[in-house]
Amino acid sequence: MARLDALHQLKLLDTSPSEQFDRITRMAAPIFSLPIAAVSLTDRDRQWFKARYGLGAAETPREHAFCAHTIKGDELFIVEDATKDARFANNPLVTGDPNVRYYVGAPLITPDNQHFGSLCVIDNTPREAPNDDLRAVLALLALSAPIGMR
Repeated sequence: MARLDALHQLKLLDTSPSEQFDRITRMAAPIFSLPIAAVSLTDRDRQWFKARYGLGAAETPREHAFCAHTIKGDELFIVEDATKDARFANNPLVTGDPNVRYYVGAPLITPDNQHFGSLCVIDNTPREAPNDDLRAVLALLALSAPIGMR
């Protein structure tokens, strides 16, 4: 699959923390006034967090990953209340730690249009979709992800 090949060619999976990626999550969380932000790379069987702010887990199974939905499109993926969304209501990330209720993810895309991960912000409380300005900010932050950097 071209998407997985592109992800592996980036050589980012399972690498050490990176100030460039960490900075993005440290900016995203307060801009949205949310407790959690992450840069997630979606492999075949898992999502692995290259950078995370306010989140303890280093990875989760892909089958539970909100970010696995984000990489399917070119636009932001928004879930206002995961407990009321049939795709996520019984998800262990919703019913247990980290108790996801609100999720907004922007796809990370290689120059040849392969979706390999996402920049996401998360809350434990349901919220309305972000306004146009915040949507634009998250999309710009996602574009600033240093592809190819460790």
